[in-house]
Amino acid sequence: MAKPVRPRAPRAAKAAPTKIAAAQAPAKPAIIETDTLAGEEDAVFALRSLQQAHANNKRYDASDAELLHFYEQMVLIRRFEERAGQLYGLGLIGGFCHLYIGQEAVAVGVQSALKAGHDSVITGYRDHGHMLAYGIDPRVIMAELTGRAAGISHGKGGSMHMFSTEHKFFGGHGIVGAQVPLGAGLAFGHKYRDDGGVCVAYFGDGAANQGQVYETFNMAALWKLPIVFVVENNGYAMGTAVKRGSAETHFYRRGTGFRIPGMDVNGMDVLEVRQATEVALDYVRARNGPVLMELNTYRYRGHSMSDPAKYRSREEVQDMRDKHDPIEAAKQELLRRGVTEDRMKDIDKKIRQAVAEAADFAENSPEPTADELYTDVLVGKY
Repeated sequence: MAKPVRPRAPRAAKAAPTKIAAAQAPAKPAIIETDTLAGEEDAVFALRSLQQAHANNKRYDASDAELLHFYEQMVLIRRFEERAGQLYGLGLIGGFCHLYIGQEAVAVGVQSALKAGHDSVITGYRDHGHMLAYGIDPRVIMAELTGRAAGISHGKGGSMHMFSTEHKFFGGHGIVGAQVPLGAGLAFGHKYRDDGGVCVAYFGDGAANQGQVYETFNMAALWKLPIVFVVENNGYAMGTAVKRGSAETHFYRRGTGFRIPGMDVNGMDVLEVRQATEVALDYVRARNGPVLMELNTYRYRGHSMSDPAKYRSREEVQDMRDKHDPIEAAKQELLRRGVTEDRMKDIDKKIRQAVAEAADFAENSPEPTADELYTDVLVGKY
């Protein structure tokens, strides 16, 4: 039987659109019925972002003693980095040197919530602050910066490649984004041993566009690895503003395609960072898989000591110092709580002395001997 043919309307009843009109006409959006989605689990995921949990309680309720400790740690990082910059200028630190000045609330806020020596930390080449926040002796860090045998990596790692298995600090990595998949390996180790540990993997807004980061997101989510991904978004990567280098500038959303919940956090407020980390750790330690935290922060110096930072104005930097400095904010809160200015001056004096001693220790320590070249190349025991 012949297939019936539907009668057509006369041509004169409808004018044919011009090519220009057809090109300008907006495409009709496709309508997707909710019952065609993969299932209830997808609908639930849309509601389980940790952003709301963070918004409900943004700041950690620190005691005076805790806030003083956070203040002291941030001041230690600031003074240490200032001295490192001086030593670099004197030629005592070779190679690259990336300072953490301005970003202190990130490392202190996150790592104050971790179990030191149990939870793992891994980061990129801007690593001095993270080591100090984990309680590692500033003397051995400064000795490493200056390439001395007393350094934490025996003088062979320098500024960018510090390491301490004792403290569960696994670098210090010079390749942009390369620490993220290694962090997943550390998290897999925690899961395999079932030791309850969590890995925190830091990376920057520039590294956030690396393909290996997304491969790691997928694997970490698939295996529900105990890992917190921390994007330290300081706005400029190596010198390019975020809006010029990233199509999606809200980095905490980057894990959505992998079912990784995210949080958008003020990285200049140590108490907000600490509270957000508590939310993330509760989620991860409950075996739910990874979390992605975007910590919006700001570095006052250039990308490295050799960077003149001409991609931003002096007025912008000064405005951040004046209005958003994490150390000054903590100081003002302590003053409101009744902690005296003299007590904080005593802390600053003590830290300046400790940093001076660390610099003297480094300068007076010998360089590694030639046979040190052959150590740490192969694993001696399996």
